[in-house]
Amino acid sequence: MHIETRKLHLIEEMLKVKSEATLSALEKLLHKTNNKTVKETPSLKDFSGIWSEDEANEMQRIIAESCETIHPDDWK
Repeated sequence: MHIETRKLHLIEEMLKVKSEATLSALEKLLHKTNNKTVKETPSLKDFSGIWSEDEANEMQRIIAESCETIHPDDWK
């Protein structure tokens, strides 16, 4: 079934809901799901623990070589 068709089917089913508790549960589920799928720009914490020790050392070396070196001619 096409995704748009499925959405319309869900809307039709939600219109039949009479229970306040069921409607609240559906709202919470949708809110929770949407907050997970619409994620903001990843932070460094999102990458914590995914590098091996060698990869982390390599990254530190690259940062030290490229970011921590001041080139006086760049400031003229």
